[in-house]
Amino acid sequence: MFIRQKKNKSGLISVQVIDKSSGKYKVLKTIGSSQDSKEIEQLILCAKEFINTVCGNQELDFSDSNSFIATILNNITSHKLVGSNLVLGKIFDEIGFNKIKDPLFKDLVLYRLIYPKSKLKTTEYLYRYEQKKYSEDELYRYLDKLYDTQKDTVQKISYEHTLSILKEDIKVVFYDVTTVYFEIDNEDALRKTGFSKEGKHQNPQIVLGLLVSKNGYPLAYDMFEGNKFEGHTMLPIIDSFKKKYNLQKLVIVADAGLLSNTNVKDLQAKNYEFILGARIKTESKQIKNQILSLQLKDGESTVISKDDLKLIVTYSDNREKKDKYNREKGLKKLEKSIKSGKLTKSSINNRGYNKYLKLEGEINVIIDSEKFDQDAKWDGLKGYLTNAKLPKEQILENYNHLWRIEKAFRVAKTDLQIRPIYHRKQKRIEAHICLTFVAYKLYKEIERLLEIKKSDWSVEKVIEVSKSIFQIEIKNPINGEIITQTILLTDEHRKLKELFLF
Repeated sequence: MFIRQKKNKSGLISVQVIDKSSGKYKVLKTIGSSQDSKEIEQLILCAKEFINTVCGNQELDFSDSNSFIATILNNITSHKLVGSNLVLGKIFDEIGFNKIKDPLFKDLVLYRLIYPKSKLKTTEYLYRYEQKKYSEDELYRYLDKLYDTQKDTVQKISYEHTLSILKEDIKVVFYDVTTVYFEIDNEDALRKTGFSKEGKHQNPQIVLGLLVSKNGYPLAYDMFEGNKFEGHTMLPIIDSFKKKYNLQKLVIVADAGLLSNTNVKDLQAKNYEFILGARIKTESKQIKNQILSLQLKDGESTVISKDDLKLIVTYSDNREKKDKYNREKGLKKLEKSIKSGKLTKSSINNRGYNKYLKLEGEINVIIDSEKFDQDAKWDGLKGYLTNAKLPKEQILENYNHLWRIEKAFRVAKTDLQIRPIYHRKQKRIEAHICLTFVAYKLYKEIERLLEIKKSDWSVEKVIEVSKSIFQIEIKNPINGEIITQTILLTDEHRKLKELFLF
C-alpha cells in the first residue's frame, strides 16, 4: 500500500490510499481533497494512520533518536547467557554426550564448569541466566535416573571419544585414587572415616578411583567406602574396564601407594603388565645395598632383577634437590615443635618426618640425627617395579605420564569443586561424581583443542570469557517479529568465536 496525491479537474488534490497487491492499482480509500497545502499535509497523516490501522503496525518516530532507542530497549523480551552453550555445549555435542537426550544432563554438566555450586543453586542460576525452570523434584528424579541407567553410557561415550582422538588402541592406562570428605558427624554404609589424602581423618569420606589414558583423558571411575584400602580399589575397576571393551592386553601404571604384595600377585595372576612406583627404602638389605652402590649420575638408570620382576632405579639432580629441601624443611618443623614442647611420647611413630624422632631417657624427645643422615643417601633416587616387556625408556616415559591423573584430581577439587557434596543418598552422590567426570572430560577436550590451535589461552580463560557472552531477543514494535542477536562486544569475545567457530 502507498499514498497517492491525485490532481482533479477541479484543481483539488485528492489524497488516496492505493493497493497493488493483486498486480493492479486499486483505490482502498480516498481520505479527502483540498487545495490548501496544510490541509493536504494533514490528509497525508490521516492516510498513514489508515495504513497502520489496516496493517496493524505502529510507526516509529526516527526524528527523536533517544526515543527511538528507548522504544527498542523497551521491547527487549529476553537476555540470556549463551556463551557457555556456544562453546562448551558445542564440545559436549562433538564428544557425543548429546546421545543422552535429557536437557537437564547437559545443563548440569555445563554449569559444573562455569558455576560449580550445589544442584539447587545451579537450578537458580539456570533460571536467572537462561530462564530455564527446573523444580526440585525434577532435579532429584533426574539424578536417580542418571545413577540407575546412564552411568555406563557416560563412560562408554568418553571411552569411544578418547579412542577416536588417540587414533590407536588403548594399551596403557593410568590409575590412581583420591578421597573426598563430607562435613557430617555420623558414618553410614558408604561414608566412613579412613586415611584421608586431604588430612581430614576425623571426617567420613569416600574413596574415588579414576582410570585415564595417555594424556590424561578420563576412561572410567568408581567410588568405594571411605575406609577401603586404596590398593583394593584398582583391580575391580581395571577388570571391569577390560571386560566391558573386550581388551586383550593392558599395561597398568600406578604410583607406590597402590603397591602391595597382594596387588602384584593378583596382577600377575591375571596376566596384566604393570609399572608401579617402588618403595626402594623398604627393599631387602641386599637390594638396598645394591641400589646405594650404583653411583648413578643425573638422568641415568639401571635395572635390578628381583625374582621374576624388574626394579628400575633412576637418579635425578633435580629430584635430589627437592628431596633434600623437603627433608630439611621437615627437620626444621620438628625442631621448632620440640622447642615449643608440643612433641611428646605419643608423637613417636613412623609417619612422615616423625621417623626422625626418638626418646632419650624416659621423657625427652630428640632428633635422631643418624637416621636423618642415612636418609640423605637416598636423595634423588626413585624406583619402579615392573613386569612390562617394554624397553626401559618406554617404561620410564609411561610412568612420567602419571602426573596427569594427579592433575585430574586437582582440577576436580578446585575448578570443578567436586566437594562439598550436599547429597545423602548413595545414588545421588554417585550421580554427582558422574557429572564431575563428564565435566572433566569437557575440560580435557578444551585443553586438547587449544593445544591443536596453538592458543595461549587456558581452559579457565575460555570458560571465563564464555560466561560473559549473552544473547538478546527484541520484539519488533512494527510487525511483532522476534529478532535474536548474540552480543560480541569485546576482542576476547571475537577471539573466542574465532577459536571455536560458533
